[in-house]
Amino acid sequence: MSAAEPLLVPDTRPMRSSDLDGVMTIEETSFSTPWSRASFRNLMGRGDADLWVATVDGELVGYSVVWYVADESELGNLAVAPEWRRQGLGQWQLDGVLGRAVERGARRIFLEVRVSNVGAHDLYARNGFVQVGIRRRYYRQPVEDARVMCRDLSRPG
Repeated sequence: MSAAEPLLVPDTRPMRSSDLDGVMTIEETSFSTPWSRASFRNLMGRGDADLWVATVDGELVGYSVVWYVADESELGNLAVAPEWRRQGLGQWQLDGVLGRAVERGARRIFLEVRVSNVGAHDLYARNGFVQVGIRRRYYRQPVEDARVMCRDLSRPG
């Protein structure tokens, strides 16, 4: 766990089909081009992907999606419900993502983040991610570049 503990500690577990309504609510309020329900459902059926939810007192407050290829992983999505942000839950989920990636044998983890998303960029940088590239015009609505970030999982933080 990181040095900064969340204000409250969520329960985490693998995502289930029954979580999809809550996941979609968070997805649609968090991203201008949200993933579809079918995308989540398809990933849930794959052995090369981890989908986890965070709950507080039974309420779904966040989720993460990671997939794996050989010894690399990609954080495809990490989100916290708007009313639960700024309480350490994003860090909590990221800690879980990184731990599970190491357990699955990943040596590196990649992600893309909007260049304007300073909060997410700072979270990832604090956790050892470094920018390794730019994907031009990667995002739509609005069109924007993505920072490609990577963390070497063979070294701490």
